[in-house]
Amino acid sequence: MYSTLFSPIEVGGIRLDNRITMAPLYLGYASEGGAVSKLLLEHYRLMAQSGAAMIVVENATVDHPVASAGNRTLRIDADQYLEGLTQLAKEIKNQGALACIQINHAGRFAGGQQPVAPSEVDTFGKTPRALSIDEIHQIRDKFRDAAKRAKQAGFDMVELHGGTGYLLAQFVSPHTNKRTDEYGGSLENRMKFPLEVLGAVRDAVGDFPVGYRFLADEYLDDGLKPGESTRVARALSDGGAVYLSVVGGTYESFMKPEIIARSKTEGYMADLAAEIKKHVAVPVITAGRISSGSTAENILASGKADLVGLARVLFADPDWPRKIREGREDEIIHCDPGCEDICMQLVMKGKPAFCTQWGPQKMRQFKDLFE
Repeated sequence: MYSTLFSPIEVGGIRLDNRITMAPLYLGYASEGGAVSKLLLEHYRLMAQSGAAMIVVENATVDHPVASAGNRTLRIDADQYLEGLTQLAKEIKNQGALACIQINHAGRFAGGQQPVAPSEVDTFGKTPRALSIDEIHQIRDKFRDAAKRAKQAGFDMVELHGGTGYLLAQFVSPHTNKRTDEYGGSLENRMKFPLEVLGAVRDAVGDFPVGYRFLADEYLDDGLKPGESTRVARALSDGGAVYLSVVGGTYESFMKPEIIARSKTEGYMADLAAEIKKHVAVPVITAGRISSGSTAENILASGKADLVGLARVLFADPDWPRKIREGREDEIIHCDPGCEDICMQLVMKGKPAFCTQWGPQKMRQFKDLFE
């Protein structure tokens, strides 16, 4: 049963024992100021115990505070955070999972007083400052240095965050990139910055695998769509990304009624992954409410993707992979599509997330560990 889901695959020269990964999910569990906390360690210990082959730690900032979405965003921008990050990587690997960490610059979605971005495009009533060429090069180097710390901390891989409408995606998007210099205009120019970041990171870390969280469709009328994003995907694949983790949507489109309705359907982003997979030579991860073993198996067996990424599914029930493997699907505690995304609402307000499906014991533990 589910023979594809539980078959091995090689990614970046590393064997994964099955096709299940934990997709990065920001929960606001880092300590105030971005250090690894007891709550963060406990959360990732549970995730790594799940049976998922690879755990991707969420959204570590490459340059605090200008690149951070909030003050509880994990930091990887200075050596003083290496001790905690090393402990985090070790905790994940001690549970038998591969440890990957996602590194990010939030760009126009950063939480500071003056966010920066490719262009001065209104962002929920706030206008970011357009980056200079020198600043673009400095941010490229920040990604490079963060990736070197990920390797030094003992992670097995690093993932560049080019999804959710953050800075790497902002450069590619016609909605947010209005530049007229070498980083704007044509698609070739708009994809130049993420490709430079990928190249700089790969040059710095050698054979350390580098994956990419990839935005295939912004779900905006004037935004990035698969007609262009497939070409970006091919360039990233050719440039050395060892996998593409394909997603759709940004903070400007997530709350559109049609996207909210779509997101309540199982495997709703699998077709995006399938379109990208046609154009690349590396494994593709898909996400998007893959809540049943049959949905995961069908996506993989039909060739739409090579791996599945579970975020809120594992957040609600860390035993999901084990229950699927053991034929106990009727015991799974499912993410409630009717809860109105309480977890996302909490983090967008700067508060730590919890799941409405948790029992009293788990809620007590959460409250005891939160600083």
